[in-house]
Amino acid sequence: MVNTEVKSHSKTYDLVYVALFAVLIAICAWISVPTTVPFTLQTFGIFLTVGLLGGKRGSMAVLVYILLGAAGIPVFSGFTGGIGRLFGSTGGYIVGFLASALVMWALEKVMGRKTWALAIQMVLGLIVCYAIGTVWFMVVYSGTSGAVGLMTVLGWCVIPFIIPDLIKIAMALVLTKRLSFLFR
Repeated sequence: MVNTEVKSHSKTYDLVYVALFAVLIAICAWISVPTTVPFTLQTFGIFLTVGLLGGKRGSMAVLVYILLGAAGIPVFSGFTGGIGRLFGSTGGYIVGFLASALVMWALEKVMGRKTWALAIQMVLGLIVCYAIGTVWFMVVYSGTSGAVGLMTVLGWCVIPFIIPDLIKIAMALVLTKRLSFLFR
């Protein structure tokens, strides 16, 4: 009986953490940092979520976040939502968040959860997100506005965000190291 209660208690905590961190990602998406090229804290939310919850629960939280947005709840940047946002030119970056979390989860199984391993996992997850988002952007943009070159898209959608995203990874690593004991 005790074993069943512990499993039930653990699953309840898992569900609460997944929901809580899906909301955290949404809040991070709403925070826009005004610079020459404004950026949100969405990727920070993704990295912190997977860092604190681990690959399985973190990936579930990212999936819940994306499904909420797809259902029309305004959880994406600029308080937007809807399936159309996912199929728009920047929707690939949102889909890339899930791929990023899944890559980090897969690498977690191989590399473990030490800080140096999490840093590598987050950087590789970011690269996967950039790759999916960039290809998606090129396909959608070319279909609606005409052909566009890879270097142009990288200049618009990736290069301005590399430094801010690396800073977000560093912040997520620091918070993960300090807070991870709360979520195990």
